[in-house]
Amino acid sequence: MYNIAPRNGTAFFLHAGQRLAVSDPLGEQVADLVAFNRNDTLEALSSGQTIDYASRIHLTTGCKLYSNRSNVMLRIVEDDIGRHDFMLTPCSVPLFRIIYDDPDPHPACSENLAAAIGPYGVLPDAIPTAFNCFMNVPVDCETGSIRVLPPRSQTGDRIVFLAEMDLLIGLTACAAGQSNNFRFKPIHYAIDG
Repeated sequence: MYNIAPRNGTAFFLHAGQRLAVSDPLGEQVADLVAFNRNDTLEALSSGQTIDYASRIHLTTGCKLYSNRSNVMLRIVEDDIGRHDFMLTPCSVPLFRIIYDDPDPHPACSENLAAAIGPYGVLPDAIPTAFNCFMNVPVDCETGSIRVLPPRSQTGDRIVFLAEMDLLIGLTACAAGQSNNFRFKPIHYAIDG
């Protein structure tokens, strides 16, 4: 089991056939997950392709996560929550300024992901929309408006992904207050197989 400290991120390789378990050890903490083809990082996780093919915005056990080239990158094989977000981009310093009116440039997921995956040749502008594990973003069907509510995850809840190709993974313990009920906690992850 690996630990990501609050408001931090990491990157690692995940081989085809391995399972990645992302868990919320204390509850109500989001983890931003991005993925790239290990052999060609121009192929990246795609929210648009995935939602198109799944015909749903709430992805859970059995759903496939596709790349920008329509290849399956990950498959969700276990899910304790059933509510995650795949619409919102990783939080950033500009987001903190615009949404929270927060001039303090504390760590953000965009910057944490860029620092973690940069050594593998991925530029900050290539970071896709993240699969936001545990993030609770209800959509009003009439108006299309969204809200960010506290995650439904409780202590120890997890989501497990099966890698369908060799991947470079970026993963954070999200730094956005609204996403985490204004408390910042660690994220755990484990790799099996």
